[in-house]
Amino acid sequence: MGLLPSFIIMAALVAVPLLASAAGVGKGILLVGIPYAAFAIFLGGLCWRVVGWARSPVPFRIPTTCGQQTSLPWIKSAPLDNPSTGLGAVGRMALEVLLFRSLFRNNRAEIYDQRYVFGDSKWLWLGALAFHWSLLVILLRHLRLFVQPVPAFVLFMGKVDSFFQIGAPALYLSNVVVLCALAYLLLRRLWDLRLRYISQFSDYFALLLLLGTALTGVLMRYGTRVDVVAVKRLAIGLATFQPVVPDGVGIVFLIHLLMVSALAAYFPFSKLVHMGGVFLSPTRNLANNSRMKRHVNPWNYPVKTHTYAEWEEEFRDKLLMAEIPLDEAKHD
Repeated sequence: MGLLPSFIIMAALVAVPLLASAAGVGKGILLVGIPYAAFAIFLGGLCWRVVGWARSPVPFRIPTTCGQQTSLPWIKSAPLDNPSTGLGAVGRMALEVLLFRSLFRNNRAEIYDQRYVFGDSKWLWLGALAFHWSLLVILLRHLRLFVQPVPAFVLFMGKVDSFFQIGAPALYLSNVVVLCALAYLLLRRLWDLRLRYISQFSDYFALLLLLGTALTGVLMRYGTRVDVVAVKRLAIGLATFQPVVPDGVGIVFLIHLLMVSALAAYFPFSKLVHMGGVFLSPTRNLANNSRMKRHVNPWNYPVKTHTYAEWEEEFRDKLLMAEIPLDEAKHD
């Protein structure tokens, strides 16, 4: 369910540049118009999602915890799993964002021989961690196309990433890792029957779009070569809002750019937007200090209440007839 539509859309993303290149039309739209439109949708959609999350009321402390809460001095607490201070919450968030700690501690459960068995799912954690870190390195390396002169840390990162120097041009380790990680995540979703049963279009399309983007990027570097000078001229023109339409970028680059644009436009409306949502998650970014501080809902508004004294006064005669004792203060 959802796999076939994903393949159809991916085929369309490949066919559109091929047809446009064969007909000799639409090059300016593919190189300038669509990237600008995709970037505008990305910024607008991401701001809309973040503002919506930021405006959501969170009057109480609702962090999910996996350790002992801070209480009595002689009871050992878990300062990172169950932080009671802002600094502890920052440390917990850092472990979540940088190392995916909650995913590392996640377990899978299945029925085996009429027993409910829990097991590790560390391969999922490793695949997700490898994908995210390699994608970050690739994105930072792409800065060399948008700025001039190239920052020193980008050059250093490229040297470290191509440390093994396998073949020419140098093989980037992040390229290999991201392809392997994406292939594992996709095959895992196809191989596991239960996971495949609950998978939807959004699950397959995001993986296929990322995998197609990575494959076309690798193909440009190690297969069909492109004019890097023309690509950089295009990138700098787009970044400085002085777009140019260079020649010699190649059909693979057009497909790669269209996939990147589709990914950017789809990002705010997909599960991928968790990149920004994780920082605004109250189950992660709040300190659990409910035992130390009383949290009152600031959105509470005055409401008319009916106290017990008012209720007793209203039904006094009936209470006396039923010989129900009244508040002693009332008799006084």
